[in-house]
Amino acid sequence: MTVVNGARLSDKTRLKRQTRRHAPELPPSPEPTSWFRRKGFFDRAVAAVLLVPGLPIILLLVILIRLTSKGPGIFCQKRVGKNGKVFTMLKLRSMRVDAEHLCGAIWARDDDPRTTPVGWFLRRFHLDELPQLFNVLWGEMSLVGPRPERPEFVSVLSEIIPRYQCRLLVPPGVTGLAQINLPPDTDIDSVCRKLALDLEYVETGSLWLDLRTVACTASRLFKLGGLKWTRLFGLRRDVEHHPRYVPLPEITVTSQMSSAALAEALGKTKKNGNGNGNGNGNGHGNGHGNGNGSDKLTETMSDEVLRETMKMRGRPPR
Repeated sequence: MTVVNGARLSDKTRLKRQTRRHAPELPPSPEPTSWFRRKGFFDRAVAAVLLVPGLPIILLLVILIRLTSKGPGIFCQKRVGKNGKVFTMLKLRSMRVDAEHLCGAIWARDDDPRTTPVGWFLRRFHLDELPQLFNVLWGEMSLVGPRPERPEFVSVLSEIIPRYQCRLLVPPGVTGLAQINLPPDTDIDSVCRKLALDLEYVETGSLWLDLRTVACTASRLFKLGGLKWTRLFGLRRDVEHHPRYVPLPEITVTSQMSSAALAEALGKTKKNGNGNGNGNGNGHGNGHGNGNGSDKLTETMSDEVLRETMKMRGRPPR
């Protein structure tokens, strides 16, 4: 705890104040284009067509998952959609059912040990996202848009990243401008980089942009040189010089904060949970640890997450 004028400030409050103090001037909030008022019909029609060949593939993959690892083939996970509405997103399970039993909700990585052998194949070819065509058909998602995030992450990221909630002005997508340009999230800065492209899509979305994005996604799916097609369609972005890229000050990820506060700020752990966990293939896991409210257990888990976080960021752990 920090004492200011006799008042005690939590690490999370200190983080928000430090972020605001050092944040650069922000660009104006984006305004969604008129395309978003019409694209719902287009998304549903394309999803219905894609499900004709996609449904048998989904069923075969579900059977394969069930035969090779314990747990369901498809799991349901809460995500935040347009205007902050929470919906249930479908995915093919690519991780062990106890993926977050000890560590809580954390970002996944390429060599994540929680991934099953079949899950590795699904993630490599992005086949774990196929069931989301049903979410598109139901109007909860779009083919193209900002990727939907979990409520636990949104509540933290919205407080420390400027304009983060602006990505909720449009429906979330199965793929997006950020996904064809950047790797999965690993830290706060990677979230800021993707946010820049998400906000660009919000204010420039169109049918032509959607078609090009889907084409680039297909080229990546079939390993046809996704980067080449991204450049060919004029969708390659230099995020470092993007007008909407606002890097957060380094102070938000230093060891000045407690391990629990840093883990919470990075969306790395969730305190006090019950139930079983499922992992997904989009860089996140689903589930909550068997928490009974023990402060000692929570602090130990946070220290472990912190050491792993620093390792992934290329820094020596404390």
